[in-house]
Amino acid sequence: MSLFKKHPLDLPAAVIAGGAAGIVSGLVKLGWENVLPPRTEERDATNPPQTLLEQFGVPAKVTHATYTYAGHKLPWVSYVIHFGFSTTFAVLYQIVGEKLPLIKKDAGTWFGLTIWIAFHVGLMPAMGTVPAAKDQPTEEHVSEALGHIAWMVTNDLVGAEVYRRLVAEKHK
Repeated sequence: MSLFKKHPLDLPAAVIAGGAAGIVSGLVKLGWENVLPPRTEERDATNPPQTLLEQFGVPAKVTHATYTYAGHKLPWVSYVIHFGFSTTFAVLYQIVGEKLPLIKKDAGTWFGLTIWIAFHVGLMPAMGTVPAAKDQPTEEHVSEALGHIAWMVTNDLVGAEVYRRLVAEKHK
């Protein structure tokens, strides 16, 4: 049995499917964090996307810019980073997963956990964006690990279905 799929990749369909999946999964991850918040209110006053941008020299007046909806001030800059991350990894997952199905094992559960470990346990603590993994509360690890699983399973399900439909449309 080959590690790689032999069928041709429909790259435009994979990009569209991954993009659609990334938007939906980004909404799922935001919803998840409302049910199981990963950070304390104090640590969320400047959230990781805002902190990261500030580390790159973007001023706080930009990183904390908001829009108001239904009386709530919402951090649009954080959302740009959140959905940019989500769609980038969803597109990558869709493209690579079409050729290397191993990354889609268990509906992307392991890929999601790998992304969580790489970013929340490794890269962001190393950059000082979030505290070292040992200094993060258990609740943060639980929320982020389970949230990354829910996020990637959503990418897997939505991306696969959109890709299937787009490819089928081309073969009618």
